[in-house]
Amino acid sequence: MAESKDQQHKRDALFLFLSGIFLTALVLGNVIGTTKFVTLFSMELPNWLRSITPSIVRDESIYTMSVPVGVLAYPFTFLATDLISELFGRKKAQLVVWVGFFMNFFMLFLMSVGHWFPNTGGVSGGIQLFEGVYEFMVGNTIASMIAYLTAQTVDVRLFHFWKNLTGGKHLWLRNNASTMFSQLVDSTAILSILYLAGNLGDNINSVATLIILIINSYLFKFFFALFDTPLFYLGVKFLKHYDEDPFGNSLYERD
Repeated sequence: MAESKDQQHKRDALFLFLSGIFLTALVLGNVIGTTKFVTLFSMELPNWLRSITPSIVRDESIYTMSVPVGVLAYPFTFLATDLISELFGRKKAQLVVWVGFFMNFFMLFLMSVGHWFPNTGGVSGGIQLFEGVYEFMVGNTIASMIAYLTAQTVDVRLFHFWKNLTGGKHLWLRNNASTMFSQLVDSTAILSILYLAGNLGDNINSVATLIILIINSYLFKFFFALFDTPLFYLGVKFLKHYDEDPFGNSLYERD
């Protein structure tokens, strides 16, 4: 049965919407990057755990989970690519990954042009703010894009590996198995690159503190991956009429 123009329009709008979420979260995460670290929660450590926890993430016996503010945006990129993978197939998901890669460098180019042009004295309302963000953003974007391209490609490939292996069943498995591993790749790669480039601040001066940051960052992404599983199921259920899976697998597990 031929698809109506209205159905095609809705499917195109859905693809653009999911791509927009992906690109917005990706670019925003790189702009704000490590300009600020935020506290997600604090807890009191038992004595045995306190002795092996670096002082940078604790105040006496109080452990603080702190992550770069840019990390808050990245889990939404994985949710978006998983939905695109499920509904539109691997090729379109990989296409969005590549578009995101080049759009970040386009953003970097536009910011650099703004940096190169001379300041108009007496008119600019936040020149120091702009230059501060720009200084952080350059290193963040380059490091992030190396980690991003690797992690997102791993995510898309693992998603379809599990989908093909299970014959389109066990939606939760491909969603979590692909996202959790690829986010570990992302956290390790980007923070290691930023550490080597000296873009994480003066207090991050050892491999031990770097590992703690990686663990904190990954734990946040790990729990978000668990949290986004019901969102993924809801998205697939609500958007089932837009299924464009080239392998012909059902969006639902059969009883």
